[in-house]
Amino acid sequence: MNIPEAFILYTPNTPFPQVELALEEPNGLIAIGGDLSPNRLISAYQQGIFPWYSENDPVLWYCPNPRMVITPETLHISKSLRKTLRTNQFTLKTNSNFERVIHHCKSIKRKGQDSTWIDKAMVQAYTELHAQGVVQSVEVYQNAELVGGLYGVRMGKVFFGESMFSLVSNASKIAFVHLVQNMGYELVDCQVQNPHLQSLGAFNLPRDAFIQRLDELLLK
Repeated sequence: MNIPEAFILYTPNTPFPQVELALEEPNGLIAIGGDLSPNRLISAYQQGIFPWYSENDPVLWYCPNPRMVITPETLHISKSLRKTLRTNQFTLKTNSNFERVIHHCKSIKRKGQDSTWIDKAMVQAYTELHAQGVVQSVEVYQNAELVGGLYGVRMGKVFFGESMFSLVSNASKIAFVHLVQNMGYELVDCQVQNPHLQSLGAFNLPRDAFIQRLDELLLK
């Protein structure tokens, strides 16, 4: 893979390239290198960029086209999920146990994946941002036990979803529905196309439209 010179982040102060320059293959690659410092991460998300790489590789930064998103208006809750929600067997909390949420997201087995993209550096970086109030978690409890949840970056009226997990059926869906329906966000970024989230109402938005909407909502 040939990486344009302008994509290499040589120093902590090297700016990201304009997102319109992102590669088509791999979809959305916009930069390589740099670090996961709070300033770098905040700058990235403000521009619609997020880190996504494998352990022991340099940090890779993406802004894919199109971008999968969801809004409260497009949220779809199936009949079976509505029935589960009405049972009141789950308790929802916010920011009550972020460290366990991210560690579950890091370690949980996922279909078709041998490993996760969440390495120790990412855990440390997002834990630091959580302490600053930039990263938020939603937790699902059953009989006082943590059974599901998600975490992501919050900015203005936008939530950038990072990862979710379930230890029992539907737990991550319940966390996701609560996030979209009840937490005041006008746009939830789901990053790339995902059939699981698509079934809940997520849809693809062209990158330029996503960036325009992001700029509007960051100010709210």
